[in-house]
Amino acid sequence: MTAAAVVAELANEGDKTDHSGAHAFTGNDPLPAQNSLLKLCALGMVALLGVTVLSGLGIWQLERRIWKLELIDQVKQRVHAPAFSAPGPASWDHINATDDGYRHVRVGGRFLDKPDTLVKAVTNRGGGFWVLAPFHTAQGFTVLVNRGFLPADLARSRWRSNIHAGADTNLTGLMRMTEPGGGFLRGNDPTADRWYSRDVAAIAAARGIGQVAPYFIDADANANQDGPPVGGLTVITFPNNHLVYALTWFAMALMLAAASILIARGEWQVRRGHRKPVSDDGWHRKLNQLAMFLYEFE
Repeated sequence: MTAAAVVAELANEGDKTDHSGAHAFTGNDPLPAQNSLLKLCALGMVALLGVTVLSGLGIWQLERRIWKLELIDQVKQRVHAPAFSAPGPASWDHINATDDGYRHVRVGGRFLDKPDTLVKAVTNRGGGFWVLAPFHTAQGFTVLVNRGFLPADLARSRWRSNIHAGADTNLTGLMRMTEPGGGFLRGNDPTADRWYSRDVAAIAAARGIGQVAPYFIDADANANQDGPPVGGLTVITFPNNHLVYALTWFAMALMLAAASILIARGEWQVRRGHRKPVSDDGWHRKLNQLAMFLYEFE
């Protein structure tokens, strides 16, 4: 059965109902489409609540946009600032992402003779691993250094570290906060040596390194280094779609407000007698007209 036939059948059913006992609206009958005042007030309150909530979400997105712009500006300043000495144990209790994330730091010392830790990664170069290695600084503390990205085609079994443990090394990079637990829907498995996040404490415990800094360092790109891992791939760009989200919420609030006003205006006109409510006959005529249109369209 086509859409036109369905609409025509609905209209015919309505006509049968009218002939069997229902009657059309007259001015002396109670208004069948007229809602009670209490119901209208309740609907109005719900609409007002909806508009308020949607507007609030729009304002919240504008506030998030301001925060995101400040974050982007802050990260750019830190990344391009001169490198300073990586903070030692005396400062570890006060280190946090807001004040210290993405700061440009430098360290001198040597890499420890410990196995590298390969952490699952996805970059603009494709899928692969971050290569984390423990670094003992000249100041006497140990910090994990993310040496860079290792492509996936270099299988775990074939990877051999190309650093010289014990050799004096100076490096610079960006200070990053630990990533405890694992990745999205995938937890780290130290026993199987599967890592989905750069969890500093867990990696240190699994490698028997001892106490390490509560952060790691994303090493800068090294022009003198041949082959992987590739440093300097820290993502320092952040999506900022909050203005689009805000406009979406505000548009929804505006549409809800407009629809509520139109409904309230129609009900007011009905109550004032300026307009009759739509009767069953009116709906049947509209259904018949729609059916004729659909027949012609088909």
